Amino acid sequence: MATTTFKRDLVFSRNDADVTSWSVPGIAVVTGRILFSLIFILSGLGHFSSQTVAYASQMGLGGASFFVPLSGLMIIAGGLSIALGYYSRYGAAAIIVFLIPTTFIMHRFWGIDDPLMAMNQQSHFMKNLAMIGGALLICYFGAGPVSLDNRDRHLT
Repeated sequence: MATTTFKRDLVFSRNDADVTSWSVPGIAVVTGRILFSLIFILSGLGHFSSQTVAYASQMGLGGASFFVPLSGLMIIAGGLSIALGYYSRYGAAAIIVFLIPTTFIMHRFWGIDDPLMAMNQQSHFMKNLAMIGGALLICYFGAGPVSLDNRDRHLT
């Protein structure tokens, strides 16, 4: 992309060389990573409660007392990895590995007779699909230029 003097091009630039930690794109990237990762970090903490293990067991997850805390560790680590931009592609992959089975095991809206419950589970199902999409983008593009992985490239 040719260098221009238009402010719009500077604000919406996708060229890593133009992005520093105090630029609008740099702040947007960091904010986006943190906001995306918060749901995983916070919900991961709940995976250590007996209520979450019981719910997963009730939904048909075999070995819930093992898999629920393990998935909690996995999504906390993945969320922190994404938020910090440190090995974020691996963190996003861990999130995907968690989300795919969780989406199809825990949010089977098509098998629920109560229309309100089905709609609620369909909402969670679609939310998880959107998060899988976001995690796939992070797997492909990485954390962006303002991250721990790229700390040597952008020190301003």
